[in-house]
Amino acid sequence: MLEVSGLHAYYGKSHILQGVDLAIGEGEIVSLLGRNGVGRSTTCKAIMGLVRPEGDVRFKGRPIAGLRSDQIAHAGLGYVPEDRQIFAGLTVKQNLELGLKRAGKFGRWTFDDMFRLFPNLGERQDNQAGVLSGGEQQMLTMCRTLMGDPDLVIIDEPTEGLAPKLVEQVARLLDEIARRGISILLVEQKLTIALKISKRLYVMGHGRIVFEGTPAELGADAAVRKEWLEV
Repeated sequence: MLEVSGLHAYYGKSHILQGVDLAIGEGEIVSLLGRNGVGRSTTCKAIMGLVRPEGDVRFKGRPIAGLRSDQIAHAGLGYVPEDRQIFAGLTVKQNLELGLKRAGKFGRWTFDDMFRLFPNLGERQDNQAGVLSGGEQQMLTMCRTLMGDPDLVIIDEPTEGLAPKLVEQVARLLDEIARRGISILLVEQKLTIALKISKRLYVMGHGRIVFEGTPAELGADAAVRKEWLEV
């Protein structure tokens, strides 16, 4: 469904991505792992057109490198950024409505789905999003992206800074996304979550992919974990 070949990206003169190759199949959950600063978030932004990509990026067989971010989103690729980017002055429900591709037209997800998965959002649906806690804002960002009914969703650090109870809720949402046949590219620091839900894993180091395999294969490769993941 998503194929990335020879992906390069720069911030000014800094060469951040140095030939990234990865692929995600239909209905597949794939995690992108690595230490902070290796290029994981830049990979997400380059795929979504938020950073200028150099290389080949294809979604459902169609080249998308060079398209605007809104065009990529309308093609069916959703993105949950790590910095949340909610609309603080709008209510929770209004934020969710903004995720719809067409006003009033629902796809696989409805308001009731979101409020069932995250009851806190249901209780605060008429409150301004700016008064939500950081964890609740993260939930809202994920739910708003899903309201656009993507076929593949890129989720960047969804559990960063969350309390254990909220981490459990996010994990349940990821399971729900997978059950509905939606592909996921997950950037995640918590190795236990990635190993539990992913079919395959990529590990990044110095702007490139240094490992690709199954959770079992990564678990058995102590050298890769020590060099590229463990602190």
